[in-house]
Amino acid sequence: MAVRPIVQADSPILRQKSKKVKRFGQVLQNLIDDMVETMHAVHGLGLAAPQIGVSQQVIVIQLPEDEETPQSGKLYVVCNPEIIRTVGEEEESEEGCLSVPGFVGDVRRATVVTVKGLDRHGKKIRVKAEGLLARAFQHEIDHINGTLYIDRVDSPEKIRRIVPVEEQGPQEASQEEPAL
Repeated sequence: MAVRPIVQADSPILRQKSKKVKRFGQVLQNLIDDMVETMHAVHGLGLAAPQIGVSQQVIVIQLPEDEETPQSGKLYVVCNPEIIRTVGEEEESEEGCLSVPGFVGDVRRATVVTVKGLDRHGKKIRVKAEGLLARAFQHEIDHINGTLYIDRVDSPEKIRRIVPVEEQGPQEASQEEPAL
């Protein structure tokens, strides 16, 4: 396993539709292990393969442990993920991205989604996700389709620079949140 560098927003790979996973051998297993290790190393909530320079439809998501959130703490690995259902109204909330460091933006997303895909071994899976997990799935699936969260922000005023803790003055509150 290895921590890989995160591709930044100006990289063309983040604007391309990724290729479907067709082989579930050792190369894919190594990629997934590297993605999970990289996500943990940079304190992310999710990571898509294009974010480490690999044009494959692979995402990993793991929300921090939280006793009040039933889906927290579980590692989700989904190949060829696809949103097959959304429920309820969209909600606007703040998002960040490992490929767009130093900024957050307000993005409207469905609050409940059902995602289908394949697990790391090629077995069919379905996940019904709510709240932050639903947002994370939508964010990461956008990555494999060549879309960044900044493309979904209604207006430029809804994108804000975040101030790292070491740069803050006495009146500034910390805005460092885990990124997707």
